[in-house]
Amino acid sequence: MFAIVRTGGKQYRVAAGDKIAVEKIDGEAGDTVSLGDILLAGDGGEVKSADGLVVSAEIIAQTRGEKVIVFKKRRRHNYRRRNGHRQSLTLLRILAVGEAKKATPKKEAAPKAEAAPATEAKAAAPAKEAPAKAAPAKEAAPKKAAAPKAEAAEKAAPAKKPAAKKAAPKKDA
Repeated sequence: MFAIVRTGGKQYRVAAGDKIAVEKIDGEAGDTVSLGDILLAGDGGEVKSADGLVVSAEIIAQTRGEKVIVFKKRRRHNYRRRNGHRQSLTLLRILAVGEAKKATPKKEAAPKAEAAPATEAKAAAPAKEAPAKAAPAKEAAPKKAAAPKAEAAEKAAPAKKPAAKKAAPKKDA
């Protein structure tokens, strides 16, 4: 079975076992990603519905493409600019083209079970941090006593505005 997938603004025809280079996708080598934006799917010469299909792929490596030289020149003006560019790429190995329901629960079930204890720990941690955040708010109140200095600075700011207005008539002249 093959599918036409859109990722990074480009379209790729993929089948199980293919290796492709796409624009950078977050993840490390060995991670599994799913490409959900499927435009067309088929089996042999038949075109099938792409609804509910997901392409699962494994990241082989994060790499960069070949260097492209950008050279700008304007004749008779002694203007030359030379720049190089290397696009960040992700090498993918397509594992399967299939339905999302079959592929996703197996992959998500294990991380959720592991993430649940960490989530509980994170939920407990903000409760401890909340009183600590309240204390700096109380410290902010004494800073308001220093507000007259800030007001003096604000009064000095309008003095600069008339100077800017004086510059405007020079443009008309």
